[in-house]
Amino acid sequence: MNRILEVCVDSYASAMAAIAGGADRLELCSALSVGGLTPSAALLKQIRRVSDIPIRCLMRPRGGDFLYTPEEVEQMAMEMAALRDAGANGFVIGCLTAEGELDGNAMEPLLKEVSGLGLTLHRCIDVSRDLEDTYRAAAKLGFDTVLTSGGAGKCLDGIGTIGCLLHLRDAENGPEVLIGAGVNANVIAVFREKLPGARAFHMSGKTETESKMRFRREGVPMGLPGLDEWHIPVTSGEAVREAKLELK
Repeated sequence: MNRILEVCVDSYASAMAAIAGGADRLELCSALSVGGLTPSAALLKQIRRVSDIPIRCLMRPRGGDFLYTPEEVEQMAMEMAALRDAGANGFVIGCLTAEGELDGNAMEPLLKEVSGLGLTLHRCIDVSRDLEDTYRAAAKLGFDTVLTSGGAGKCLDGIGTIGCLLHLRDAENGPEVLIGAGVNANVIAVFREKLPGARAFHMSGKTETESKMRFRREGVPMGLPGLDEWHIPVTSGEAVREAKLELK
């Protein structure tokens, strides 16, 4: 299988930078500052005006855990229909039971909406009870890709578990193991040396750009205290380019 560099973006500017840097695929979301939420169909349509790059849309209605109510699952299914019509090539989904196992029953309405498009299990695997069991369950449900940090905050810290998942991928012809959390060119180099079978990586490549606002009222946060409204995170095309060169 070809090597893949997927870039996670939450704005038009980031999408354009990722494409210019040579991304093979985008994961489209919103609110990366909270780990990513469902993107708008309008943003997808804007990107589709200028690019046919493969795009998988993250389906996550809120921050927090992955134990969803029936109403939240219904919301995701409805949004998937709109995003499919807007040009999505696939989706990034995941639901867990209260006991930390992959919840195929909860995901049934979501799987129906996929209908032949690409399907990634997101990092709910990293907070599941047993990553190998979750990986196998994802394979049975038809996922072609599993995004994971190996159950760690950063993928380098989970490299041992990622190695086990890569072994499962090859031994059982399982879903692609998409390595994420802290990925950059240097991290890809480490993985390629220690785990030659690693061939799919997921990054955001974020850098901060200075706000163009000249008037700034300080001390009035729009979100959590401490968040800085005057520096805007945007994907660095150069960081994507460097990662793509390392992956080649």
